[in-house]
Amino acid sequence: MIYNVRGKNIEVTNAIREYVEKKIGKLERYFGTPPSSEVHVNLSVHNDEQRIEVTIPMTDLLLRAEESNNDLYAATDLVVDKLERQIRKYKTKINRKFRQMGAPKHVFAELEREAAVAVNEETEEDDIQIVKKKRFDLKPMDEEEAVLQMDMLGHNFFVFENAETGETNVVYKRNDGKYGLIET
Repeated sequence: MIYNVRGKNIEVTNAIREYVEKKIGKLERYFGTPPSSEVHVNLSVHNDEQRIEVTIPMTDLLLRAEESNNDLYAATDLVVDKLERQIRKYKTKINRKFRQMGAPKHVFAELEREAAVAVNEETEEDDIQIVKKKRFDLKPMDEEEAVLQMDMLGHNFFVFENAETGETNVVYKRNDGKYGLIET
């Protein structure tokens, strides 16, 4: 993996870079062959809080996690744990899909080996349960009106039909308090 480590309000020292690369490098054990992707790591400091954001773009999957802590090394450990959970969840989902499709035994056995985690590691229940479904008509509106609707409802996202393009869009509230727009 190629590491792109950047810092905002923090100098990325060799010690920090090596620690981040060592910890994230441990994720390679989950891949049959190491992905030839670039790992994007953004480190920042704000009000004595250390923040790390990691993005690993892959062919079928985008791994992304972020964590904050008073200690950058602790935040790094937490973000790696979060990424490991994402990988295990994805591999479990793929295994389940192959089981349902009735994949040949040799393919299933190979997937089992790839998805295997350390013997002492506890497994999590990864079942996704949809507990509520909603249906609603999309009202054509502009982005500003959609943000106002979202804020009035007290939600952190809002789906709407863009009056200008006629396409379905989503506005959402970001962690920094600003807004984002997802266009389909």
